[in-house]
Amino acid sequence: MRYSITLPIVPTRPEQAVPFANLVRWTRAERLWQGQTQVMDNHHLISWLAGIGIRIPVGFGVNLTPLRSPYQAATEARSTAMATGCSVVAGYGPGGPNFQRMLLGSPYKSPLTATREYVTTVRTLVRGEFAQTDGEYFATQAQLVPVRSPEVHVGVGVLRPKMAALAGQVADAAITWLCPPDYLRDVLVPEVHKGSAEAGRDPVPVTAIVPCALARDGRDMRDTAFATFGMHLQADHYQDTLRHAGIEVTGERGADADQLFDSGGFLYGTPQDIRDGLRRFADAGVDEVVLNVMGVAATKGARAAAQDLEEVLHVL
Repeated sequence: MRYSITLPIVPTRPEQAVPFANLVRWTRAERLWQGQTQVMDNHHLISWLAGIGIRIPVGFGVNLTPLRSPYQAATEARSTAMATGCSVVAGYGPGGPNFQRMLLGSPYKSPLTATREYVTTVRTLVRGEFAQTDGEYFATQAQLVPVRSPEVHVGVGVLRPKMAALAGQVADAAITWLCPPDYLRDVLVPEVHKGSAEAGRDPVPVTAIVPCALARDGRDMRDTAFATFGMHLQADHYQDTLRHAGIEVTGERGADADQLFDSGGFLYGTPQDIRDGLRRFADAGVDEVVLNVMGVAATKGARAAAQDLEEVLHVL
C-alpha cells in the first residue's frame, strides 16, 4: 500500500505549503493531496511550488464539477503535470445539492449522470483524444493542443455504492474520504471492482483519505476529530454515507467522534497505533492511504501538523 499526505492547511500565502511539500520529497509520502479550496486555487499553488524548484507528484481529491468546465479542468490538470514534471491524480465530484444550486441555479437531477459525462470528457481530453460529448449536463467537442506531458489520472470522489461502481467503469481512481475500513472492505471496494469488471477493465485503484492525529499532552481526541471532519457531518450526503457504514450521526460532538474512532474511520493514538489502523485499510483493499491531519493544524498549528506527519511517516 502506498502512503501520501493531505496539505492540512488552507494557505493564504504559497510559502505556507513548503514544509508539507518537502515531506513528499524527504519521506516515503508519495503524493501531496489537496481538496477543493475557495481561497488559493490548488493548481496555482502547485505551479508556484514547481516554480521555486519543488516539483512533486500531486493529487486533487476532489475538485467540484460546478466550478469549471470539463475542458478547463483538463487544461488545468495537464498544466500542473507539465509544471511539476510529475504525474497528477485529478479527482472530481459533484459536491452537495446546495453547492450545486448555489453555482448552477439548481442541483443536478442525476449527480451520477453529471459525473459520468464530466469524468469521461476530462479523461478523453487529457489522453490527447478528441472529446465528443453531447450529454444532459455537458457538451464538448474539442481536443487539447497536442503536447508531451506526464500522465494525468482522472479520479472520482466516492462515498456511496453507485458512485463507486461508476468510478470502476469510467475513471482511473476511486477517491474516498471519511469512510471506515469495514465499509470500504464490504461495500465500496467490491463495487469499484464490480464496475471495472462490467466495463472489461482491470480493477481501478482505491485511494482512502484518512483523518488522523497523534495523542499528545494538551490534546483532546474529540476536539481534534471535529476540527478535522465536523463540517462534513453536517452535510446530508456524508450522513447518508455513514449510515451505510452503520454510523448514525447524532449531532452530539462527543458521541459522533467516538463512533468514528471506534469504527477506525478516525485514527488517534501513538504513531504505532496509526500504523496499525492503516493496516485495516490495506486489508480492505485500499491501494493508497492519504494522511489527513487538518484537525491538528486547526487546533495546534501547522508546525504541530507537520510534526505529526513526520512521526507517522517515520514508523511507516
